[in-house]
Amino acid sequence: MKTVAVIGCGRIARNAHLPALSRMENVRVKYVCDTVLDKAERLKQDFPIAENAITDYRVALSDSEVEAVFVLTPNHSHYTVTMDALRAGKHVLCEKPITVNYALSCEMAQEAKLRGLMLNIGVCNRHHKSVELLEQMYREGKIGKVYHVCASFRCFRSIPGLGGAFTTKAESGGGVLIDWGVHFLDLILYILGGARIKTVSCSAYNEMAKDMKAYCHTGYEMWAEDTADIENGTNDVDDYITGYVRTDKASISFNGAWAQNIGANEMYVDILGDKGGARLQYGGQFTFWDGATLESYTTEHDIPNMYEKEDRAFLDSIDSHIKDKNHIDAVLESARLLDALYQSAEEGKEIAF
Repeated sequence: MKTVAVIGCGRIARNAHLPALSRMENVRVKYVCDTVLDKAERLKQDFPIAENAITDYRVALSDSEVEAVFVLTPNHSHYTVTMDALRAGKHVLCEKPITVNYALSCEMAQEAKLRGLMLNIGVCNRHHKSVELLEQMYREGKIGKVYHVCASFRCFRSIPGLGGAFTTKAESGGGVLIDWGVHFLDLILYILGGARIKTVSCSAYNEMAKDMKAYCHTGYEMWAEDTADIENGTNDVDDYITGYVRTDKASISFNGAWAQNIGANEMYVDILGDKGGARLQYGGQFTFWDGATLESYTTEHDIPNMYEKEDRAFLDSIDSHIKDKNHIDAVLESARLLDALYQSAEEGKEIAF
């Protein structure tokens, strides 16, 4: 039986990790914690697996029964809560992004190594069945030499919680790149077998909601509206991002938009190889084109819940002492990439390593 605590009772806890943990055997969620007690109480009420609702996460960290914690708090607090948990001797699964910059991410990795504890990062797409199959196809040579990967994560007017934590750089660390782009870029690096960054070039824009009160949307595409603060809040993050990355394995180009004046949602990854190519519909199936026969097929495989696979792999790694593919050591290159892209955009020049 694994006794765990969940710190942070927002959407990712409610929609992903608590449902996943509730379906597992031999897992005990002794605490759910949030600075807003009502959120913790409601989560406890909705998920009977949760035993206690608290507001101070240090209560859970001081409990010798708690072996592991899930850090599901806003980006800016990932570092503090995770470091406190590691120093208390707890294994940690921390949601993406690792934290708001690469240097702090490296400190977290070092602390976990120093204390011999597992620290996994919630880049859930590494456990998505389609991504796993594409990684296997690449590894087995079925795509051939992959020379370029192109990613699109663009939506029509979908800025989350305008004026709140999502659009306040001091709390989030960035906008659409750190929120959506981290998933796309990380799964690309994973499929490519841990590609290493050589150069990056990036441009970032904040154009669509400079006047938050005048921002128009249909309502359907918006989310995290309970965190919005249009009257008094801040919007100083990127709502559109574009860039080009050279790695030791392939080049990568991408365009991302929380909001655009094009009424289409375009969420996909194209993988271009000399033997074949694939288009992954983000979160779904993929189509593969065989360069030898010119035939194509679209997959129709089952897609198990990736959060459940991610959480189970984390808990299993505690017993096996074998690092999972979501271990921080495997994800640090993604954090380095995000940092470099934001640096390139701010300085208006290419960054080389």
